Amino acid sequence: MSFTTETRLSRTETRTGTITRTVIAAPTNGRVENVIIQIAQWWQATRAIARQVLEVIRAGVTSVGWLMLATATLGLPAGLIWGWAEWVVAGLSATVIIVIALPFLLGTVNYRIDFEASHTKVTVGQDAAIGLSITNETARIALPARLDVPIGEGSVQIYLPLLGPGRSMSKRIPVPTDRRGVVPIGPITLVRTDPIGVLRREARWQERTEVFVRPRIVTTPSTSIGLVRDLDGTPTRKLVDSDISFHAIREYAAGDAQRHVHWKSTAKTGQLMVKQYEVSMRSRLAVVLSCARDEFADDEEFELGVSVAASVAVQGIRDGRDVDAIVSAEIPEVARSRVRAIANLATVTPSVLLDGTCRIGLRESTMPLEEVCRLGAESSDKISLAVLVCGSTVGLRRLRRAALTLPADTAIIAVICDERAHPTMHQLGNLSVLTVGVLDDLTGLLVRAGAT
Repeated sequence: MSFTTETRLSRTETRTGTITRTVIAAPTNGRVENVIIQIAQWWQATRAIARQVLEVIRAGVTSVGWLMLATATLGLPAGLIWGWAEWVVAGLSATVIIVIALPFLLGTVNYRIDFEASHTKVTVGQDAAIGLSITNETARIALPARLDVPIGEGSVQIYLPLLGPGRSMSKRIPVPTDRRGVVPIGPITLVRTDPIGVLRREARWQERTEVFVRPRIVTTPSTSIGLVRDLDGTPTRKLVDSDISFHAIREYAAGDAQRHVHWKSTAKTGQLMVKQYEVSMRSRLAVVLSCARDEFADDEEFELGVSVAASVAVQGIRDGRDVDAIVSAEIPEVARSRVRAIANLATVTPSVLLDGTCRIGLRESTMPLEEVCRLGAESSDKISLAVLVCGSTVGLRRLRRAALTLPADTAIIAVICDERAHPTMHQLGNLSVLTVGVLDDLTGLLVRAGAT
């Protein structure tokens, strides 16, 4: 038992002064407060249970079911009160239909659904399908049901027959491959309903899978364009003070490290002599793909650009080059003037690279081609060959500005994707400009670029 003591102070003004009175209230019992708290807790629990019940009813009753419920709960009493035989018959019929529909929803939903994806990586236009294996894992016969399988932006419905205990069935679902991208499949929803469609019951499986629809690529020729000094490559004119490939001996200059002094030559000439080496580095290929929407005439032109960039990058990986696959990154519109961003696709293997190209697309808010090249050059200063892929709306002037952002000793090839143009090649200083109308033109144009 708890008690509460309440003290009140009051001040009364008189002619003689201020009189302070202290009133001590009688102790009160705390049972009233406990009852109020218990009522509040009971009300909250009741509301939570009622909310869950309403959600179950809302999910399990169809529009036809709500009509039947309204007819049974309102029509039958109205017919009995006012003597309307039609409403009595309608109310009784609705009640019978609801009672008959209830057994179709009873029992547990215990299926095992497995994906049988034999081809999850396909090229645009190839046939692809996903296999589903549905097994009844209960000890009872499973009633007919329907599977809703989301595939990309659409959905496929599969109707399941009666399945005995332990029985299974398989179904193959075609996957659309007319566009490059990643096609998500799942999550699968099982819907069980009665023959009239009054009540329904759903169960969802969270398992998902993806089908990668890769861009079409062609085999491009291996070329020595942009090759710099490698362990067994061709020599370069760039000399350094420390490397593994000896070049010559020169006189000592102020700032040279003492560890580079060649003492035998110094003893012969009487002057300090230091060793000089040829720079040794691997050949690095940078494939830059612009993803700005205003730099391509339409979506088909961009798809051609993705195929061109993927073909060049895959051939570079197969040739053993270090490949940087650089694409434009999305930038928030509010921070476009303050943020610079690019995305580098993984180039571990050709398969990993092609999977990465499935996720790129045209972007509304991103950097132009010139800024993408500048940021790519800043992130990697050892680019020996750069291939710039853009759309038909990018002119030669912008391509030259983009080329100027790259290192001076970098060989540069610009590929303009224009489906309305004939295959052509122009040479602007150290910049080779190729115009590709279809993907098959790329191989021949690169052969000509490698010969010049």
